[in-house]
Amino acid sequence: MNRFDFTPYRRTTVGFDRLFDLLERQARANAGDNYPPFNIERQGEDAYRITLAVAGFKPEDLDITAQQNLLVVKGSKADLTDKQYLHLGIANRSFERRFELADFVRVSAADLADGLLTIDLVREVPEAMKPKKVMIGNQKALSVVEGGDASAAA
Repeated sequence: MNRFDFTPYRRTTVGFDRLFDLLERQARANAGDNYPPFNIERQGEDAYRITLAVAGFKPEDLDITAQQNLLVVKGSKADLTDKQYLHLGIANRSFERRFELADFVRVSAADLADGLLTIDLVREVPEAMKPKKVMIGNQKALSVVEGGDASAAA
């Protein structure tokens, strides 16, 4: 197992503990099972899409739960014990995939077509959280002084 050592970064940064914990947790969680395969694509500056290959699953077999900073996709199939298979190569096992979401990212839509589950995500930063220009002290904006007398401007 590959393990990244974030100790040098932790010593020189302040307030990024959650980020380093998240990276280490994801490395541990993804070390084993890679089912079902998925893609994450950026569709715009603040739009993303997660696509999971869930062939054989119906909408009622899937459960998508979004909560603050976490998206959980679960799939569960009924046992196929009543059938006798000579070869079972199509994976229909239950799964749970977790995706850590950034602040202000929400699920906008989900769709299942042709064995692919697509989940659209949008980042919507509230107006109160957007950067604003801060003036220093009581500075007034510069303006053009009418007339040619330089002493009147001072």
